[in-house]
Amino acid sequence: TSLNIQNHPLNLLLKSSISTTMKLSLASLALLAASASAFTAVTPAGRASTSLNILAGTQSATERVANVMAARPEENEAIDALVKKNFPGAISNKAMETKIASILEAKGFTPANTLLCTSLCCDELARNLEDDLNKVYGHNFNLGGLSGFPFAGNTGFGAMSAHVPDDGFCLLVHGPHVGISKDGVIGKVERSGIALVDNCCGSAIAASNYLKGITDGSANINPGIQLFSDFQQGAVQELILPFGKRLARADERMRELPYALYDSQEVMVTDIVNTGKASIKQGLAVLGGIQINTAPDQLDYFHPLRFDYYDADGNLVENMLPYLR
Repeated sequence: TSLNIQNHPLNLLLKSSISTTMKLSLASLALLAASASAFTAVTPAGRASTSLNILAGTQSATERVANVMAARPEENEAIDALVKKNFPGAISNKAMETKIASILEAKGFTPANTLLCTSLCCDELARNLEDDLNKVYGHNFNLGGLSGFPFAGNTGFGAMSAHVPDDGFCLLVHGPHVGISKDGVIGKVERSGIALVDNCCGSAIAASNYLKGITDGSANINPGIQLFSDFQQGAVQELILPFGKRLARADERMRELPYALYDSQEVMVTDIVNTGKASIKQGLAVLGGIQINTAPDQLDYFHPLRFDYYDADGNLVENMLPYLR
């Protein structure tokens, strides 16, 4: 009654299990080998370095601006005179962008080594200038919120500075905006697809009305002004409070409003730049002023009030504003 171990069912089951396990192990090893080869580092063809190109290509900034401006309408003499009568010192975006590109190009700013940073209003009309500059220098880092205030603050500026290419530059553009309609009403502007001649800037006008109510003695102070559901507008209203008398005495409140907002913003921008200027790499250009939005079929304008250049050590070394006049 000797036991035939070779043909015992348990032995046959064990052999089958071992065979299956070996097959699975071999398959697993093959899969791992294929996976490893898939992750083998491959140097992209034609890539010389790992330095960041904000906007790749061989065209210079001035060439890119010329291409962008070729699609813009020609200057309308009547609108040009209307804008400059109400905002002396304003120039068309077309003229300003051309000058900026040329001035900064002479300092080494190129589409490949420059990070665009903006602090402009959330309104889509405030994107016109930003979109033009995107086509020259690439995507922008956004510091701005309602009315153009740099609500991203010191934290935002610090993060932005870290994104500037090594040995590269930053162009910071900031300021509030205001509309002017074809018939010369300041604080109003025509918008695409909307029959109503709409407020511009809505946030600024709401803050101005709030302030007017306080100076007139008719406002109910809102104890929930800093609710997170609308804290930016609450901040705009608080930041404009010191300009109550100035606006009340202005001959044209809507014309004075963007300049009051700019003066308030300039304090914030200067503090943010001074706090973070140690992180400047090759250089920083700061352009500040008032955006002036016109009808969709017309050129927009800008009243430059500041155009400063900071060197790699964070020193303010040049006032470039006269070059824009």
